[in-house]
Amino acid sequence: MNKGVWLQLTLLDNLIWVLFAFFFIIMSIYVPNFLSVNNITNIFYHSSILGVLVLAQGLVLLTGNLDLSVESTLCFAPGIAILVTNALVPGISPIIQIALALFIGMVVGWLNGFLITRLKMNALLESLSMMTILRGLVLFLVPFAITGLPQGFTVFGNGRWLFNIPVAIFVMLGLYLIFAFIMGATRFGRFLIASGGNPRASFIAGVKVNKIIITAFVLSGLLAAIAGILAAGRQGSISNAMGTGLAIQSLSGAILGGIALSGGRGTVFGMLGGTLLLGLIDNSLTLAGVNVYLLNVAKGSLILIALVLDSAKTIARASLLYREKLRILEKTGSAIR
Repeated sequence: MNKGVWLQLTLLDNLIWVLFAFFFIIMSIYVPNFLSVNNITNIFYHSSILGVLVLAQGLVLLTGNLDLSVESTLCFAPGIAILVTNALVPGISPIIQIALALFIGMVVGWLNGFLITRLKMNALLESLSMMTILRGLVLFLVPFAITGLPQGFTVFGNGRWLFNIPVAIFVMLGLYLIFAFIMGATRFGRFLIASGGNPRASFIAGVKVNKIIITAFVLSGLLAAIAGILAAGRQGSISNAMGTGLAIQSLSGAILGGIALSGGRGTVFGMLGGTLLLGLIDNSLTLAGVNVYLLNVAKGSLILIALVLDSAKTIARASLLYREKLRILEKTGSAIR
């Protein structure tokens, strides 16, 4: 492949970091106190929950599906885990409560994957239904906030570690490193990309596409439960409104990060960029004193921008590859003559 084409494709795949650098420079010039250590830490800290959900959403998007239920799983998994353990075994170890919350998240993910792959349900409608069902159950079972959470359960959301950095930041970055390794160095990562890019060819090649999709949904549920534990720790309680509206933000973060809506293309590194860009813009608008309603306008605009970028990158990539194919054919034809 021509070096120029390779460079342009690389730039398209990493466009999020160009945007991030652009906005970072602009905000550092015009927003007071933006470059302070405390503010940079706050950007990462307040991006941690959304960052985990973006990772969850991105894994499912890579298969060509999506999971709107992540925002309800975020609340449902830790909420049910605390209710069940407090009712059956008061004073049980927080480790057991965390493990149960993670298990519940995985069960929700498995159910989503099963219904979509085995019963051939539409992923958008199925996950929307699951989101509504889980939120309804939480509203019924948790009419008031669950308070008095044990320290071992909340430490991941409100604890601090090296240099007084929030533990939630280490959790988010650690998860991204783990999944970057999984996607880049394991068969599952390769099969995940292949299943989303061309499921029929992958099936013919021996990839168990349905199993891969179900596993992606299970991981999505697991990550949503982790995000729920972080959220519960941050606010010191579990409320029935926790996570509301984050499904769409996670979708926009993943798409901004380069995950194709059609599946089969994107990187974990790009997802992190999408998360940080959303966190940077939200933080900057807050520091600038922008009206809260206009913040919603900005978030909605970012979703629209994400969709436009996804379409534009798809068209640009196809055009680049087509021109490169023509160049190679012309070169080959000239060599034969």
